Amino acid sequence: MHVLVVGGGIGGLTAALALEKRGHTVTVAEQSGVISEVGAGLQLSPNATKVLSALGVGARVMTDAFRPQAAEMRWGRGGAKIFDIPLRKFAVNRWGAEYIHVHRADLIEALRAELEARAPDALRLGRRLERYENRGDKIVAHFVGGESIEADLLVGADGIHSAVRAQMLGPDKPEFTGCVAWRATAPVSALGDNAPPPTACVWAGPRRHAVTYLLRRGSLANFVGVVEHKEPGEESWTAVGAKDQALKDFKGWHPSVTAIIEAAGTVNRWALFGRKPLPKWSDGRATLLGDSCHPMLPFLAQGAAMAIEDAWALAACLEADADVSAALAAYEARRKPRVTKVQAGARANAKLFHRGNPITRFGTYVPMWMAAQAAPGFINSRNDWIYSHDETSI
Repeated sequence: MHVLVVGGGIGGLTAALALEKRGHTVTVAEQSGVISEVGAGLQLSPNATKVLSALGVGARVMTDAFRPQAAEMRWGRGGAKIFDIPLRKFAVNRWGAEYIHVHRADLIEALRAELEARAPDALRLGRRLERYENRGDKIVAHFVGGESIEADLLVGADGIHSAVRAQMLGPDKPEFTGCVAWRATAPVSALGDNAPPPTACVWAGPRRHAVTYLLRRGSLANFVGVVEHKEPGEESWTAVGAKDQALKDFKGWHPSVTAIIEAAGTVNRWALFGRKPLPKWSDGRATLLGDSCHPMLPFLAQGAAMAIEDAWALAACLEADADVSAALAAYEARRKPRVTKVQAGARANAKLFHRGNPITRFGTYVPMWMAAQAAPGFINSRNDWIYSHDETSI
């Protein structure tokens, strides 16, 4: 079967590898003229790295990844530790695979290089989708400029502002969450004693929180800061924000947070919008994957992981049933309950991280600290349903 994947991001490239592995001919149409990513990091939990390993791309991804010592929560201003969960050997022993940090650009390059090695002519750049057309047992994608590509299946992996979803379901109706995310990276060598800990660290505070971790074998520090704001601004990974405003939003916070902002060359500002679950993921021989059908708020660090899981599940369902309609229905039934639950979990975490009232902060974080001291297994178990999941074993 010839499968056309629209979108050359993490979900699209992973889907292409999963489909190629099962013998399909794959074409990836990416609207940009170059495969690249804005400078930002990702946390890939064991549920994602299991899929990457099963696809044979895990070793490439690990080349420039960083393995954090622990996942932890600290007070944003003082830096005192609320709890921590060991991750290195613990992740493999408890959840079955590595927990890693990786630069988005490095992950994209690893996926691209693996696809090029397996299917040298699969990737086509500079193709912006205009519309698709179902034609019985075929589907035709029409691109800006007049080019058309016929396939047996079209996979819309074209992100939050998906053209495939827009045709399938009409205009998008996102709701502003009241939060914006700042993103930045800085060389660890420029941070001195203020380098962040070698962990996946959440820094909690009133009406805002930050996340810090290391990339590229520990040489690069990554910062994500989420702040409650009345003005949304642009919903875009690449929108540049004002460094002065980011520093103002985290004024008085621990130097491990503010030093990254100060040393960053560029600070990106991304408005966070929530979306309700879609009524359907498929239309004839067109289907959706990743952010195009279930965008994730960043509060569980599962956006990339869910797209990676989707990719394996779609390929598995197509292999299990030769009838495309039945396979797509099975894919949606298999994935929708899980991604909907993860979306809800991310929304809940936003409230957990942003306790504004001192009494509610005390009532939330002190019991968490006590639980971590008395029963660390309880803290660990809160993530089991996400991290222990193995899409490749279903």
